[in-house]
Amino acid sequence: MNNAGMKATHPTLTINHVAKYFDLKGGSVEALRDINLTINKGEFVCLIGASGCGKSTLLRIIAGFEKASSGTVEMYGASITGPGPERGMVFQDFALFPWLTVRQNIGFGPRQRGLVKDKVDEISGRYTEMVELAKFANYYPSQLSGGMKQRVAIARVLANDADILLMDEPFGALDALTREQMQQELLDIWQRTNATVVFVTHSVEEAVVLADRVVVMTAGPGRIEDDRRIDLVRPREVSAMDFNQVRRDITEHITSHLTTAKTVAKAA
Repeated sequence: MNNAGMKATHPTLTINHVAKYFDLKGGSVEALRDINLTINKGEFVCLIGASGCGKSTLLRIIAGFEKASSGTVEMYGASITGPGPERGMVFQDFALFPWLTVRQNIGFGPRQRGLVKDKVDEISGRYTEMVELAKFANYYPSQLSGGMKQRVAIARVLANDADILLMDEPFGALDALTREQMQQELLDIWQRTNATVVFVTHSVEEAVVLADRVVVMTAGPGRIEDDRRIDLVRPREVSAMDFNQVRRDITEHITSHLTTAKTVAKAA
């Protein structure tokens, strides 16, 4: 990608006054209202909030899979008008090609871009090593654990030269132990690649473990309620007093909003 000049003068991602409406039977539903957010190169930002607050919708707009009803989304100062390899999406269900091996899944993007075989092999080999799956390079997705599949999904995005990782609850289907391991592996990959990460989660603990910033969204329609920088030293210990204080503060922020919303709904 030829973005060197733009990176020096623009944030990685700028979201200005974004709103999103869905036309459904019976009328229009407002999913997002006046979203404003700036994310700089290399930041790890978690979006958190109750179900229905528009987190995934916002992520899909950034990815270019959905169009905003109004407002703009820019990457390095250029408007996002559709999907692009510089913005890689990682889903909860892995979305791997079952007929391709680990190495072939990781090399899919470079092959599609028309790179020569030696270059594809070099890229897929490098990212297979990065996610510690070299011993499983010739395995198929059906032969892998959930955590291994998610590592392949992350590597496939990175191999496609993505500057931004967009992650929609990627660890939500994993057991607690594997989820914790994957959080640490993701942080390791993030620190080595300096990628910018926008990560959707329902878990306050996961957000505080991972993020530089936690963006709290409210439902009905989705709005940004709080944008909080997490100044805890890494690696973060979930049993530490300062960690739990941050977790409590964010949880109270979310639950107080839900309580208010329920009270208003009952009054109406």
